[in-house]
Amino acid sequence: MLFHILKKSSKTELMVRSSARLVAVFCLVVLPFAAGAVSLSDKFAPGMTYYFESFDPGQKPWNPGQNFNIEEVFKNYQYYEIEFDQGDKEITVNLYIRGTKTESEKYLKLPDGSLRKK
Repeated sequence: MLFHILKKSSKTELMVRSSARLVAVFCLVVLPFAAGAVSLSDKFAPGMTYYFESFDPGQKPWNPGQNFNIEEVFKNYQYYEIEFDQGDKEITVNLYIRGTKTESEKYLKLPDGSLRKK
């Protein structure tokens, strides 16, 4: 009888371990997707300038893409400098051609994630 009780407890322990492994695998699978869902204000510090190879204000929701350092984009014929404002409601986009600023535009960030030219 004692052996039967010990055998049942080891089955329960095995189920607990198995469940813990399943939860751990689930967390590892979901974590990369959750990390990508951070807001732009969490990825980009307000008042700082960031450099991009392209800019498409028509994206819905708008995503600036991969930012680069100035040395990486300066070698390009054309690149964009984007500054996020303190209130996370507006961005300033500067277009550089051959290292010279040619255009500057301001955009409002709308609640649906899109941009509207100011």
